[in-house]
Amino acid sequence: MLRKIILFVLLLIFANVHLHSQANGSREDLQKEEQSIRKELDELNRLLEQTKKNKKSSLGQLAVIRDKIKKREALINGIKKQVQILDNAIYTNQLDIQKLNKDLDTLKSRYAKSIIFAYKSRSGYEYLSFLFSANSFNDAVKRITYLKSYRQNRTAQAQAIDLSQKDLGVKIETLSLNKKDRLKTLNVQNDQLKVLVVDRKEQDKVVNQLKSKEQEITAQVRQKESQRKKMQQAILTIIRRETLEAEKKEKDRLAKLKANNDNNKPKPSSENKTVTAIGAKVSAGEGGLKSTTDNRPYSALETTEEGRETSVSFETNRGNLPWPADKGYVYIHFGVESIPGTKLNRKSDGIELAAPKGTSVRSVANGKISYVGDVNGDLTIIVQHGKYFTMYTYLNNATVNVGQEVKAGTVLGKSGVNLDGEGAISFMIYNEKGVALDPESWLKNRR
Repeated sequence: MLRKIILFVLLLIFANVHLHSQANGSREDLQKEEQSIRKELDELNRLLEQTKKNKKSSLGQLAVIRDKIKKREALINGIKKQVQILDNAIYTNQLDIQKLNKDLDTLKSRYAKSIIFAYKSRSGYEYLSFLFSANSFNDAVKRITYLKSYRQNRTAQAQAIDLSQKDLGVKIETLSLNKKDRLKTLNVQNDQLKVLVVDRKEQDKVVNQLKSKEQEITAQVRQKESQRKKMQQAILTIIRRETLEAEKKEKDRLAKLKANNDNNKPKPSSENKTVTAIGAKVSAGEGGLKSTTDNRPYSALETTEEGRETSVSFETNRGNLPWPADKGYVYIHFGVESIPGTKLNRKSDGIELAAPKGTSVRSVANGKISYVGDVNGDLTIIVQHGKYFTMYTYLNNATVNVGQEVKAGTVLGKSGVNLDGEGAISFMIYNEKGVALDPESWLKNRR
């Protein structure tokens, strides 16, 4: 029975250490995420101060404040999870303390009985009498072994009591620290809830400003929409041009191959079949059928090995592409956004990053420069990545030329300012059909 109690105490200590390490690990992750969100909030606060200086940037202010509220809510939710972890730790420690106290009482009671029995049997006469009353030599050896194990048992009881008392002391200290930590974390949570109220009041203030300036906001939205359509037209023009050039090159290559075969007749039938197969592949592709070499849909922009590899590389790195700038915070996201306080919607085919003027703008993947020039009054660069295209605008200057091969991370130029005169970078991704894709689902997580 004693061995079972000692074993239980040891197992309890091991289990508590394991659970404590797991809880700490989970809480450490939450604390790291909390620090990351706090940094983002600091950046948003700096950005908000900049936008307040610009009389035209009510929409920019609103975008920043809304992001602040989302980040603040995420921060509060993370702190709530930390409180839950601490609550679980406190509850577990309280149960362990109750169990250890109960087991400690049992151990002490057994040890007390053992001491009393040893005291009553302390005379040497009783010890010798117990040995000499043995029926045989073997029986006497067994009695000596029993007496020895009895003493060892008392020693083990004392050790078990000492071990339990130490573990109990650690548990009580840990419980005290958990309670203090919980109180501190709750205070942090309450502070953030107060700041969240302030953020929401600030959002309401900006929304009221927007209501009073709806005509001005309408003009801004129309200007943005005009810019979006011109960028869309520019990318469609580039895609059409690149597609036609790729189709022409492929047809010229096939025509040259066929001419060579005709000049060298007769040739083995297998070679003629190869040419026929290639021609079938192209015609099937033009009809929208799948390539005969794999399961990828036919694309004129992938008729070369290089074009196909570049496309595949771009797709493979989805969710892990580097950002077009080391600095900058996304304040306009992809998609349609309703403007609070108005009946207006704003559509974005990409993302806009608030970044200091002169920030280096880099290619997010290997590719070829397809366009460098003006789009709607903004210097714009378009990079082709097989059958995908990335567009970078609001540039102040360009350091690349059309036709130049670039690698991921190659500096394309420096950032300039947006329509509101603020430092910014606009970034978009399109497929071969000119459909805009959400850049944030392709770029790596910055946290």
